Amino acid sequence: MKILVTGGAGFIGSHVVDKFIESGHQVIVVDNLSSGRRENLNPQAKFYEVDIREKVKLEEIFKEERPDVVDHHAAQISVVSSVEDPGFDAEVNIIGSLNLIDLSLRYGVKKFIYASTGGAVYGEPIYLPCDEKHPVDPLAPYGISKHTVEHYLYMNHVNFGLNYVVLRYANVYGPRQDPHGEAGVVAIFSKRMLQGKEAYIFGDGWQERDFVYVGDVADANLAALNYEKEIKSSLDPIFNVGTGVGTNVNTIFSLIKRFTGFEKDPVYKPPRPGEVYRVYLDVEKIKNEMDWVPRISLEEGLKLTVEWFRTN
Repeated sequence: MKILVTGGAGFIGSHVVDKFIESGHQVIVVDNLSSGRRENLNPQAKFYEVDIREKVKLEEIFKEERPDVVDHHAAQISVVSSVEDPGFDAEVNIIGSLNLIDLSLRYGVKKFIYASTGGAVYGEPIYLPCDEKHPVDPLAPYGISKHTVEHYLYMNHVNFGLNYVVLRYANVYGPRQDPHGEAGVVAIFSKRMLQGKEAYIFGDGWQERDFVYVGDVADANLAALNYEKEIKSSLDPIFNVGTGVGTNVNTIFSLIKRFTGFEKDPVYKPPRPGEVYRVYLDVEKIKNEMDWVPRISLEEGLKLTVEWFRTN
C-alpha cells in the first residue's frame, strides 16, 4: 500500500513512517522541516519538503504519487504557541488539513488517518478517564483547531464518502521527542538534567497527564490502517490512544532524575495559560475494536527516552 505521511520527519510521524515501512508499505513523507528533522527520515521513504499550506505544491505530489492512504501528522503542536498566536495555529492545523482532505477526495484516497489530541480537546474533565463521548471543551486554540478538523472529516464522509479514522493522542513521549508538544516536559527534563541544568515545573507539579510511549502510538496507526467499520455517527471513527492512567509531573521529574543521576530539585514557576490541570484517557474502545493495547510501561519508556537523549 502507498501511504503519504505528513509530518513524517517529526517526532511521532517519523516513528509511524518506520512502522509502516517495517510492515511492508511504501511511504511518501511530506514535511516542511519547521520542527521535523532530516535525520529522523527513514531512508526508504520518498521525501518532499513541502508545507501543507502550499496547496499547489501538495497537489503536484498527489498527482505524481497517487497515495492509497493519507496519515496526517503535520501540525502546529504547541499549546503555549497556540495561545500566543491562534491565527497561525488555525492556518496550519485547519487550513493545512483542509488542503489535504480536498486533495484526498480529488485523487481517490481510500483512507485518511488523522492525528488529533486527547490531551487538549476535552478541556478540564467532567469525569475521568475521558472516553470518546466526553464533552469537548478545549482550553487552548490548539485543542480547538485539532477538534475542528474532526468535524470537517465527518462532513466530508457524509457528503463525499471520505473514509477516515481519528486518533486522539494522550501525551506522547519517547526518542526523537520535540520539547514543544503536549508531552514536551519529558524531552525538556531529559535534556536539561543530562546537561546538569535546572529543570522547571510550571504549577505545583501535581497536574496529571496520560503519558503514552511513541512506539505504542505507531502501533495504533498501523491498527488504524487495517481497521474497517461502517461510519454511522461522528463518534464511530474516533479513538483515544493512551494508557488510561494519570501520572503527575512531579513523578515524571523524579523518575527522570533517577535515570539521569541528576542531583538538583525542580524549580517551580507559575502555571501557563491554556493548559489542562488533570486529564487521562479511557482506551477501552481502541482495545476492543482494534485489538490495540499500550505495551511499554512508563518506567521502561522513560529509560529508553533518556538513553536516546544521552546518545543524541
